[in-house]
Amino acid sequence: MRTPHVALLTLACIAAFGAGCSKEGNNAGPGGPGGAMPPPEVGVVTVQPASVPLVKELVGRLSAYRSADVRARVPGVLQRRAYEEGSDVAKGQLLFVIDPAPLQAALGQAEAALATANANYANAHAAAERARTLAPQKFISQADLDNALAAERSASAARLSGKAAVDAARINLGYASVRAPISGRAGKQQVTEGALVGQGDATLLTTVDQIDEMYVNLSIGVDELDQVRKASDGGQRSVQILLSDGSVYKQAGAVDFSGDVVDPSTGAIAIRARVKNPDHMLLPGTFVTVRATMGEQRGAYRVPALAVQRDVTGPYVMVVGADGKVARKNVTTERQDGADWVVSAGVAPGDKVVVSGLQRVQPGAPAKAVPYVPEKPAGTGAAPAAKQG
Repeated sequence: MRTPHVALLTLACIAAFGAGCSKEGNNAGPGGPGGAMPPPEVGVVTVQPASVPLVKELVGRLSAYRSADVRARVPGVLQRRAYEEGSDVAKGQLLFVIDPAPLQAALGQAEAALATANANYANAHAAAERARTLAPQKFISQADLDNALAAERSASAARLSGKAAVDAARINLGYASVRAPISGRAGKQQVTEGALVGQGDATLLTTVDQIDEMYVNLSIGVDELDQVRKASDGGQRSVQILLSDGSVYKQAGAVDFSGDVVDPSTGAIAIRARVKNPDHMLLPGTFVTVRATMGEQRGAYRVPALAVQRDVTGPYVMVVGADGKVARKNVTTERQDGADWVVSAGVAPGDKVVVSGLQRVQPGAPAKAVPYVPEKPAGTGAAPAAKQG
């Protein structure tokens, strides 16, 4: 049987417990049982249309701006090389010497033949002049006059032929000194001294490459080129060369040729760009990665790749409207450019596209839009200061 004191103590405990619960309920915040949840905070970027470069990454091969084969143009024995292999040479610089003695002798023979032709012409011309003087007085027959004039014409032709032979002999003698046809870097000697060159075919002696400028030979598929032509509104076409260490070559180039014939073996079209190479850092024959700008696409949007989602209907983004509510917008993506997607349709100027906090939003639900701040890579930020105890 309970005593009165025990009953009073039990009632006091129940009253105290009820008061504590009531106090806890009254102190609950808006997120507790007594209030509504606040809208989630999301990071957004405001998109605007702009001109976006049409960039393609291609593989190209470097070649010299000009390349000239140095060949023996007259037969003879190669006497010496007059340049250092692999050095830069100037246009007209002496590279090789072919034995000039036979060519000098041929020039002498041609000059002697010309002297004989000149003497014969002088005699024939004098006889023709006499015939012209005597013919009006009928001192000579018409046949004698015709013979004298024909002899003069034949002698004149022989003299002209002799002059041409002398000129040819002098040209051949000049070819005994093989000179650089262009300025550039002279390659390896292909024939050693003492070899007979120029006998039949023009023997290759070396090659001179002009490399202060370079060509970058590229190829692009027909489908890719068609896509570029449809999207581009013109603009300058340029290239950037990526070096083996991943850095960008300091000299930008310009596309100066685009073929109109498809290579049947590759299904691609040839493109060529021209780039300055003053330090001779680029070498002919090297394969390089090229970032080619093929024009500009106007009225496009750059949307962070983190904001673009996909489902069975295609790509879409979430947008916070002026009423503070989230809406889904299906978009048309053209290509990825770095950390962004290039979007050609689906968004409007000034749209606030959700980038961070996508997992907390639903179409039609409210959201609090704040400017999106990209996260710094781990290890780049300063460590937080320790709390003082």
